[in-house]
Amino acid sequence: MIEGVTVRQAGEDDAVLGVPPRWVALPETVEEIAAVLRACAERDLAVVPVGGGTKLHWGPPPERCDVLLDLCCMNEILEHAAGDLVVRAQAGVTMDALAGTLAGKGQELALDVPFSEGTTVGGTLATALHGPRSFRYGAARDLLIGITVVLPDGTIARSGGKVVKNVAGYDLGKLFTGSYGTLGVIAEATFRLHPLPADRRWVVARLDRAQAAPVAAALTASQAEPSAVEADWPDPEGPLTLAVLVEGSAAEARAEALRELAGGSVTRERPSWWGLIDSDEVLVEARFLPQDTAGVLDAVATTGLALRGSLASGRVLLAAWRETTGDELAAAVARLRERARVSVLAAPYDGLDRWGQVSGLPLMRRVKERFDPGRRMSPGRFVGGI
Repeated sequence: MIEGVTVRQAGEDDAVLGVPPRWVALPETVEEIAAVLRACAERDLAVVPVGGGTKLHWGPPPERCDVLLDLCCMNEILEHAAGDLVVRAQAGVTMDALAGTLAGKGQELALDVPFSEGTTVGGTLATALHGPRSFRYGAARDLLIGITVVLPDGTIARSGGKVVKNVAGYDLGKLFTGSYGTLGVIAEATFRLHPLPADRRWVVARLDRAQAAPVAAALTASQAEPSAVEADWPDPEGPLTLAVLVEGSAAEARAEALRELAGGSVTRERPSWWGLIDSDEVLVEARFLPQDTAGVLDAVATTGLALRGSLASGRVLLAAWRETTGDELAAAVARLRERARVSVLAAPYDGLDRWGQVSGLPLMRRVKERFDPGRRMSPGRFVGGI
């Protein structure tokens, strides 16, 4: 079909939320991605990019899918400039593989994304994943300093670079992060790194719901400078566990100062649930201002959903800890939207309002029209049917 690019007939396991593609293309270079997209543009074929496939069930199904663009062969770490604290990797590199390579040089990409097994660099950016330490270091888009993308017509575009202060050109990185593959294909990414901390401590405390918001606020404002303030609330009818991470110099003393605020105990061991989500068959994201934490927790208590995430930065994930019907989930989401901005990332139900009111939707539609006027890239997978 395309010279130099491996293309095979799609099988049943290649379907995207029940929509079967006709072919699966497996490019190995940026140029091969461009060749695939040019061929698809000439034939008006719809394309859905995929990395590890761990979040392919997020969002609604595509309106059509002719070609599944599998980036599994784009799995090289192209450059690690350890002295500059910068790494450049292809989109198919898994986050676990990247972490292992960087750790060998005493460095890390401070993301701690959930579902790390099989999750790729491209998928992390496309879905705008965040982890516990986003409170201190920022989310994926904040650590991204350069990106190479392939546009729907096959044009290769680059933004940023490997110099952290490079601000020349349009910031494609922030535009493509969280776009769910609807604007083009993320091929390579360059990230700012951090040294591995010399020491770490966690403060872990079990609190009643009423205690959680004021304690989290006190921890967040503490001069002990925590890297993360995470909550685990598996049963909204029971107590909540708050875990606070302290990194770097004088970690023990700083953790003791935080323990005086939160209670509980200090440990060197990371909590078993830290930065993980047990199931994402039903997964809801809620974002809110930290000062609204108490009201959000009150709303969560009425939903029957388990909560895990950052009370410090006001971004949590909610999963179903018991069997939940589509109507029950819709009602729970409606209650949460009275307190927070809520997105249904994954759910096996039709007819859900996955995104709610999005004030920037007209602008997002114009961006989609500019980048993908033929609606060939993951059509219908994002906000407002983009």
